[in-house]
Amino acid sequence: MAIKQKVLIVDDDNNIAELISLYLTKECYETMIVNDGESVMPLMDSFEPNLILLDLMLPGIDGYQVCREVRAKYSTPVIMLSAKGEIFDKVLGLELGADDYIEKPFDSKELVARVKAVLRRYKPSGIAAENPNDKCVEYPELIINLTNYSVIYMGHTVDMPPKELELLYFLASSPNHVFTREQLLDQIWGYEYIGDTRTVDVHIKRLREKIKDHANWKISTIWGIGYKFEVMKG
Repeated sequence: MAIKQKVLIVDDDNNIAELISLYLTKECYETMIVNDGESVMPLMDSFEPNLILLDLMLPGIDGYQVCREVRAKYSTPVIMLSAKGEIFDKVLGLELGADDYIEKPFDSKELVARVKAVLRRYKPSGIAAENPNDKCVEYPELIINLTNYSVIYMGHTVDMPPKELELLYFLASSPNHVFTREQLLDQIWGYEYIGDTRTVDVHIKRLREKIKDHANWKISTIWGIGYKFEVMKG
């Protein structure tokens, strides 16, 4: 029997939380609901969610702070939920480590599709791959393994959310190939992303904070176009 993936729903509006739980339960996910931000961290080890649906406007600790705390210790994917539709709120959420951002009111099919899309990109590192070399790229001081979602940089494992890792893998798999922001959105997010191409810029910024330029390779900006994983010729 397949193990159900777990979704932690964090929303102070219990009616909305129950509705989300109903949608996801029908898709065979196991859900748990909490109505405040303080309850999230104690549940990370006990409930062990595969994904967190996190409302921004929470009593006490808001969604932004919860996301900071989760991201400081875990690589669990986070999808933010909010009635706020401004680009600033979306970008801030992504900069803090969220993997996606959904505006309320949302369509049930879109919510489920985005949950599935994020979870497809996340596999617990404890699950061994049948062939670890199937989806792995290697450069001096850098190994990116998409099969078990791991990055080893300068001999150390680097924790990063699924979309950051997939973006890095996608670029590194096609060295010196220039991709537009639109192409990267389409390839990495895997569905029609309703948003701003600055989403890509935010993820590139976060990657550069974790993976510094190397003498042999770097993530390069092609002004007015997009990005490439540049490999220097010896």
